[in-house]
Amino acid sequence: MLDWTDRHCRYFLRLISKQSMLYTEMLTTGAILHGDSDHHLQMDAFEHPVALQLGGSNPQDLAKACKMAAEYAYAEINLNCGCPSDRVQNGMFGAVMMKDAEITANCISAMRDAVDLPVTVKHRIGVDDYDSYEFLRDFVGRVAESGCEVFLVHARKAWLKGLSPKQNREIPELNYDRVYQLKKDFPHLEIIINGGVTTLEQTSEHLQHLDGVMVGREAYTNPYLLARVDQDIYGSIDPIKTREQIAAEFLHYIDNELSKGTKLNAMTRHILGLFHGMPGARLYRRHISENAFKPGATIEVLTTALEKTSGVIS
Repeated sequence: MLDWTDRHCRYFLRLISKQSMLYTEMLTTGAILHGDSDHHLQMDAFEHPVALQLGGSNPQDLAKACKMAAEYAYAEINLNCGCPSDRVQNGMFGAVMMKDAEITANCISAMRDAVDLPVTVKHRIGVDDYDSYEFLRDFVGRVAESGCEVFLVHARKAWLKGLSPKQNREIPELNYDRVYQLKKDFPHLEIIINGGVTTLEQTSEHLQHLDGVMVGREAYTNPYLLARVDQDIYGSIDPIKTREQIAAEFLHYIDNELSKGTKLNAMTRHILGLFHGMPGARLYRRHISENAFKPGATIEVLTTALEKTSGVIS
């Protein structure tokens, strides 16, 4: 999720679930090859396992970016063929790549040749007027021929003109049956569904048909959704952490990062939803939002905010 799942967000989410695969925000090949690559690719070992999501359509550039990323111990590299934003379209990558399965397949081949890591694809069920099941089946089939074995499928089509990225997450209808059919037609592939999942009960239902479930914005706005994932999905016997325990552990991370010069609001913006639906949650969010961005803001902003919830960190 562009500009959302940075390293601070991933560290916070890993405090909630040890087992879930975490994905970076989409990073373009240009940012990695011509920008501050270490800034973009660095992560704490605590975050593992993490998949790097790349945006690009040039096989050579993608291969170079993969080689650079391999030095950072990512568990997987994912090619984004689902983002509908204008900025991404202008770079001729993202959802527009679904219109040319051959180019996408060539990119996957180059990426797989460059690194000894799983290379996966995230895409939609269709794009613009290319929205038949046959189109989706042929796209997956051609990309699979390049060696890709894992497909993360957002169960909505993308409209590249006329809808904003936000609208593209809400207006096109969800069609889970098409994703289920993909698994039936490609039983040897790993098919993971994305889109509209807001509860673990929904996740369990999808897992009756598919190999995995990706949860995006719901896990960001209501991160405690992940608190039972390890136990309910992965069979962990570890106790479920309370919201207060998670906040206390993240305080240590924040304190360490502040000593390195990281700004407080760069970290606290990711935890506004921790007390979603709980007493004091609105006051907690408001206090952080109104104070964390101020020059010289300290960890006291968060400790004061926590006192406004039903649990108090001492």
